[in-house]
Amino acid sequence: MGFMLSGLMALVLLNVPIAVALGLVAMAAIVTTQGTDMLPNVALVMFEGATNFPLLAIPLFILAGAIMNASSISRRLVAFASALLGFVRGGLSMVVIGASMFFAEISGSAVAGVAALGTILIPAMQRKGYSKEFAAAICSSASSLAIIIPPSIPMILYAVMAQTSVVKMFVAGILPGIIGAVGLAVAAYIQAVRYNFPVEERFRISRVWEAAREAAWAFLLPVIILGGIFGGFVTATEGAGLAVIAALFISVVIYRELTWKDLSKAALDGGLQTAVVMLLVAASALIGTFLTEAQLPQKLAGSIASVTTNPYAVLALLNVAFLILGMFLHSAAAIILVVPIVMPLVTEVGIDPVHFGLVVTLNLAIGQQTPPVASVLIAACSIAKSDIWETTKVNLPFIGALLVVLMICTYVPAVSLALVDLFY
Repeated sequence: MGFMLSGLMALVLLNVPIAVALGLVAMAAIVTTQGTDMLPNVALVMFEGATNFPLLAIPLFILAGAIMNASSISRRLVAFASALLGFVRGGLSMVVIGASMFFAEISGSAVAGVAALGTILIPAMQRKGYSKEFAAAICSSASSLAIIIPPSIPMILYAVMAQTSVVKMFVAGILPGIIGAVGLAVAAYIQAVRYNFPVEERFRISRVWEAAREAAWAFLLPVIILGGIFGGFVTATEGAGLAVIAALFISVVIYRELTWKDLSKAALDGGLQTAVVMLLVAASALIGTFLTEAQLPQKLAGSIASVTTNPYAVLALLNVAFLILGMFLHSAAAIILVVPIVMPLVTEVGIDPVHFGLVVTLNLAIGQQTPPVASVLIAACSIAKSDIWETTKVNLPFIGALLVVLMICTYVPAVSLALVDLFY
């Protein structure tokens, strides 16, 4: 196990793509322990790992988000959030949080959220007198809510790797997502008062009604997706298909703003994002098969359980591990690499897999804000043209708010499991 991790880290430090590094390490381990006769099985294991039915939801949700980016759906959501929340001191910060929650309920992707909303809101914030670092920080942190708000793509990955219910994971993310948004809003308001940020516009019910009327069809998207999934009418994968169809229908038939050129670009962007994730999944299936056959996860679980079987102590250790991993690995890579290894330990000490899934995804939401990897923060900084380290300093209060939510969800399991217990 130590040699595998050392080899993996060495390849990553050499800028070898993580998926390729995982595949190389797995094949080297297989050849070393089982001989070259096992190599013909490599392609079959990778193919079977990447064709798991729930994973089909990932490219579909990514495509739905890309279609939203290419049409006016994002702009209409921003306009509604501005009319509803713009009267608060530092109102554009609240607009970012509100719009990010709406977008997260449709795309499930933090990177898609910051790309769609950041291009609209970061320049607007700079024109109103916000620093580019603050604009990038709030857009980045708010977009990371997509990791815990359903339909979250990292949640789908976790559910597949942990062999638990995708729908239960989605339900469990509702309360933590709302608490996270409130925490970010409080941190943003404190900053707004401290630096005397402007009020965006006075509250007018007529303006709210007008913006709501223009965005009415966009509001139907989360109703169709989440209503269908939580109502038991469709699976998460089928819900992702509905998301694509609904996004296309609204963009082309209702708003009439999506051209063939826009659609082809959205499909290409979605295909590229999907390829990155699915290659990671395929490589992880290979290394997961080897680890299972060697019973390394069970040995790790036994060694830690011999020290402590207290679930809260184990959760504390795993929190530290995931916070550190989040600094160096993308969320998909961290889930794929680590979750299969630690699940035997989680099961042995009696931690609910759904509860643990929320802990994992919250850790990785924070990891997307902490350099050097910080994929969401980097995307926001590239839009704002701000320095990543200066932006990180400004982002610390928002990271702190997410850490508070992580501690609440870790040590008060009812926050994650209350709705799951109610419905299931």
